[in-house]
Amino acid sequence: MYDTIIRAGRLGNGQLVDIAIKNGKIAALGSLPESTETKQTLTLAGQVHVSAGWIDGHTHCYPASPIYCDEPDKVGVASGVTTVIDAGSTGADDVDDFQQIAAGCKTRVHALLNISRIGLLRQNELANPADIDPALAQAAIRRHPSFIVGIKARMSGSVVGESGLQPLRVAKQIQRDNGNLPLMVHVGNTPPDLDEIVALLGDGDLLTHCFNGKPNRILTPAGELRQAVREAMQRGLLLDIGHGGASFSFEVAELAIRQGILPHTISSDIYCKNRIKGPVYSLAHVMSKFLSIGMTLEQVLACVTHQAADALRLPDKGHLEVGADADLTLFQVASDPILFADTEAATRHGDRQLLPLAALVGGELVLTHYGKSHHAFCV
Repeated sequence: MYDTIIRAGRLGNGQLVDIAIKNGKIAALGSLPESTETKQTLTLAGQVHVSAGWIDGHTHCYPASPIYCDEPDKVGVASGVTTVIDAGSTGADDVDDFQQIAAGCKTRVHALLNISRIGLLRQNELANPADIDPALAQAAIRRHPSFIVGIKARMSGSVVGESGLQPLRVAKQIQRDNGNLPLMVHVGNTPPDLDEIVALLGDGDLLTHCFNGKPNRILTPAGELRQAVREAMQRGLLLDIGHGGASFSFEVAELAIRQGILPHTISSDIYCKNRIKGPVYSLAHVMSKFLSIGMTLEQVLACVTHQAADALRLPDKGHLEVGADADLTLFQVASDPILFADTEAATRHGDRQLLPLAALVGGELVLTHYGKSHHAFCV
């Protein structure tokens, strides 16, 4: 007997699927006989989409952060997101506290460790070389091998001060010394220049804020991909959205997508301010923007499921397959007019919006606000 069977969920490609869950894992997929025994049935009747649980690879959800704080479950399961990755809010000094908080959440929570021991205690956390201690970082990674899934370096002028590229060189050393963990690099205002940054990056590294509208962006003034970025992508550099409150331009995104330059991962860079006041609001809202500028539903879902799981080395996540964790997102694609905004005061009209109804984490159902009010499926 199964614990739960999801009946007639609609996949991103439009096909219908039944999903059986047992002991927190996906136990069967396909078309299951009506006589199959189960303790609970979720009847979607083709009216609700189902995908592997959404993964937001760039959030700021350490509640005690003095700069960018939020609560993991508010940006997680309450928004249909089953796994959130906090991208550098904590360093070696405070990651222990964050891990204890995360352990009590319904959402699966992981951290990218800030290479600065102080984390985001202040905006220029990489300006003082004394705050970058590889030994302390390594000790933290060893204390929390399943919680810390990578490292984060914010490489913009306001963060590194006079340190230039040196923090990134240290980050690469920390990466090498700790099993080549995923490294996410934030790009913003110069210095250093993006060409200098990506010259140090390669296989599996994540360049976040990839479609920002600042001069230090991936496209030349003529709208072509910078040669240095192209070469880094050929070495395996991955592009991450990291929308946030100042790092997403429709113009840049549209130019890139038209050239076939797609993001590998779509992330929100969400925290309480841009969640409540926008322009982020939720991962679903950010995903919806990409439906309005040329990406398909399947492409968008890939960026928050298997591509995100593989980039962040999250085994058993992001894939609809037998044996994977029963982390799932149930959602609708609403056909309603909506006006989207980027961080450059530009807007785009859309006619589709993703509305998350529920998250299942290890098979446990958590309804979102939409799910509670829409009654779109029968339990």
